Amino acid sequence: MAGGPPFDLQVTHEGLDALVRAIRREADGKALRKDLAKNMRDALRPGAAQAKSSIMAMPSAGTGTGPGLRAGIAKKIRPEVKLGGRWTGARVKAFKTPALRRFPNAPKRLNRRSGGWRTLTYGHQPWRTQQGKRGWFDDSFVNDTAAYRAAVHEAMEDMARRLADRSQ
Repeated sequence: MAGGPPFDLQVTHEGLDALVRAIRREADGKALRKDLAKNMRDALRPGAAQAKSSIMAMPSAGTGTGPGLRAGIAKKIRPEVKLGGRWTGARVKAFKTPALRRFPNAPKRLNRRSGGWRTLTYGHQPWRTQQGKRGWFDDSFVNDTAAYRAAVHEAMEDMARRLADRSQ
């Protein structure tokens, strides 16, 4: 899984696939697909904001001059919607951070419940193990999963109603 831990809603693929097929049959299907994807992303934006605030709340002991780890990770958290292809659905994802201190797996490593990551002390020996804010990403969604799922389903139902109104 590239890019860190995704938050997956598990929206029924059959319903979403059927909706996408119905949109494709319409004359302005491309615009309708964009509208559906936008509405689904908008439904997940509060969850992404919650995950961003969770990582920004992580304590910082560093006084380094490099780019900020927390802010760099927060910039890479965004809702993702795909309608068709190998994967169809909606999720909030923490993408990889390749330009951030040569630490592309920062979102995943900071979220891990055990372990952490090894790093050199100021670029020299000795190696040390650092711990992140365990569960910062996963715990952001624990209490609100049903609300996000309902919001995505509502966006899908709105599009289905629009298509049904056109056919009448």
